[in-house]
Amino acid sequence: MNFNKKTLASSIALAAATLMASGVQAQMSDDEVRIGYLADMSGTYRDLAGPGGLEALMMAVEDFGGEVNGVPIEVFSADDRNSADVGANTVRGWLDQENVDLVAGMVASSVSIAVTKLLDGSDSLAIISGSAASSITNEHCTPNHIHWVYDTYPLANGTAKAVVEQGGETWFMLTADYAFGHALEGDVTKVVEDNGGEIVGTIRHPFPTNDFSSYILQAQGSGADIIGLANAGSDTVNAITTASQFGVVQAGQQLAGLLIFLNDVHSLGLEKTQGLLLTTGWYWNMDDQAREWAERYYERTERMPTMVQAGVYSSTMHYLKAVDAADTDSAEAVREQMADGPINDFFARNGRIREDGRMVHDMYLAEVKSPEESTGEWDLYEILATIPAEEAYRPLSESQCDLVNN
Repeated sequence: MNFNKKTLASSIALAAATLMASGVQAQMSDDEVRIGYLADMSGTYRDLAGPGGLEALMMAVEDFGGEVNGVPIEVFSADDRNSADVGANTVRGWLDQENVDLVAGMVASSVSIAVTKLLDGSDSLAIISGSAASSITNEHCTPNHIHWVYDTYPLANGTAKAVVEQGGETWFMLTADYAFGHALEGDVTKVVEDNGGEIVGTIRHPFPTNDFSSYILQAQGSGADIIGLANAGSDTVNAITTASQFGVVQAGQQLAGLLIFLNDVHSLGLEKTQGLLLTTGWYWNMDDQAREWAERYYERTERMPTMVQAGVYSSTMHYLKAVDAADTDSAEAVREQMADGPINDFFARNGRIREDGRMVHDMYLAEVKSPEESTGEWDLYEILATIPAEEAYRPLSESQCDLVNN
């Protein structure tokens, strides 16, 4: 009798253990966590995200241990060539053939919007780190994506507001002619006008553009105090270089780079960019935590990371922790877990994921140092002020997102 009871008890225990083990495995689709990194790997936005963003993602996977709850993490990557069609087709293939759980990276807003529409209603998530259009978590929000690093709303609230307050009352907008540029132009226009300034003219240029001569001449001819650059990447670099060649600043006008990245300032040099005000979501030299991670990144790439590359690491790590805690890679469960509680790491301070999918966190107003102030090749910014998370981003009371109950 005792033998039978012991045998029965052992059998039950073994069966329970087997069920528990298989349950964990069954909740991880394909017995793997699969991440696809999609970004411009060779064009206009290569340096602000590109291969460096993939390296940051791989750092996160390695730091996490290469597996989640006993199943391996597999990483795919692709160049979207800043094409919405290429990006959407790539992700469609990943969903159909690779069963990708997370799409990470993404820079061009048109690509992000196309991809998130494709993912809407699927069992996969996207975390967007490089795109800027605030519409991504406004009218284009879905339950299947999160916007991590920054968007056009805090860029306008930070840089444009600061410039107007310093006396830059009349503006001429030079805008990239696609979703990101339009969103940034709209947000800047509102901030400028709300603070007593005026937009005296706007011109939109194709994306990408190599020759900015005619656009800069029109901006000069407007007589505006400020030429606002609502573009990014090599477009911004080319516009600033052309303005320098034409003596725009020397003639009394000021440039406002509304989306400037560390790599842009490094490429242009401090002689051309000194004094430029900008808004950033992160800076490698802002504190000890940021420096520690940035120095590890530098050892692998021989470049200091942009805010996008730091955001890729931060968001990937947060995703993997959520998969671990939820014991599943189910999109709905993982997103719920990601939004459960604050986010404070080397990248995000006072961060949280709102119901519209926007990860709000502190942003920073910075000024580019002069050559005399800089102490090294990558010592480029002075942080002037912190813009608190709740002030930086569009309030939910103004949201057009279907997921928000205003």
